[in-house]
Amino acid sequence: MQLPLARPDITELEIAYVNKVLTTPVLSMGPMVEQFENRLAEYIGCKYAIAVNSGTSGLHTCVIASGIEAGDRVITTPFSFVASSNCILYERAIPVFVDIDPKTLNIDPQKVDDKLRELEANAVHAKAILPVHVFGQPCDMSTIMDMANRRGIVVIEDACEAIGAEYGDKKAGTFGRASVFSFYPNKQITLGEGGIIVTDDEQFAELCRSIRNQGRDTSNTWLNHIRLGYNYRLDELSAALGVAQLERIDEILEKRHAVATLYSECLAGIQGVTIPYVAPQTTRMSWFVYVIQLSYALDRDAVMTELQARGIPTRPYFTPIHLQKFYQADLGYREGDFPITEEVASSTLALPFHNNMTELQVEYVCENLSEIIQSQLR
Repeated sequence: MQLPLARPDITELEIAYVNKVLTTPVLSMGPMVEQFENRLAEYIGCKYAIAVNSGTSGLHTCVIASGIEAGDRVITTPFSFVASSNCILYERAIPVFVDIDPKTLNIDPQKVDDKLRELEANAVHAKAILPVHVFGQPCDMSTIMDMANRRGIVVIEDACEAIGAEYGDKKAGTFGRASVFSFYPNKQITLGEGGIIVTDDEQFAELCRSIRNQGRDTSNTWLNHIRLGYNYRLDELSAALGVAQLERIDEILEKRHAVATLYSECLAGIQGVTIPYVAPQTTRMSWFVYVIQLSYALDRDAVMTELQARGIPTRPYFTPIHLQKFYQADLGYREGDFPITEEVASSTLALPFHNNMTELQVEYVCENLSEIIQSQLR
């Protein structure tokens, strides 16, 4: 059996919506982008949505719109995809990493508070906090927002992996000044490429619309540029795909939940495997990937190699950002700076995961994983 690591879920509905756009003369800055923005804002529960061409573009736009400048400190996590920190570096600001909770794998709020106090003791103030809802599990946003509001610190939520996730009675992406979702092909819903910013702040939304469109003024006068901007626009074809996917989002999230449940049931009791933890305050997990942790008695690389030989691709999720070579060279981070992140990252393994995985495929992965582990532990 040969399995994909991930696979988008495209139906006749998506094809029909994209074909409809192809019959029109408008392929950019048209009604389909606006429709996608309106429907996404309604789904999330925010007033404004600004579609962009990637989650990275969305995060960068939010950093600019928040007034984050060279030398400003932004608290964030080292356990994430590198874009959540690169967006800070783009503006020559400084990502200040804080270690993670070993169970949720999200940024540890207590360590955030400790870092804020440490900075303040040195007469340095953080400009923003950028929490990441890792693998679709919301951070402890009540605690983070409380400490941010007391200090007047901006919160930008990286919800790129968490569309539809819920924390208490609110959706992820509705806590900070702004939030960003991403729609890469392995995400819960996909536009091929694409992202979106959501906010309740009208002025912030207008600024983001200008930044994503080459800095044009809000009247969209074509050659009137009032600030430095970027070509971060989303095209009509991608938006059409997004509208169709958004119509199916509850179905899609339920499919992913069902696959994750199958995995958890099949993996329960296998020696050396820790299945994903879902925190009590996470009232809806939005499964982006299914990531297990392997015991340190196991050789993870050997497990991955053997699984690949059996048609089962896997990936280590994530390499700590602070150990990426240019972060070490430019910012001086070293191994040992964030021990929990490093320990977790050395044990994680993302298994094949997508909407339409069958029970037979899940069982094939789990049976082979168990067999390989047992052979290592003998």
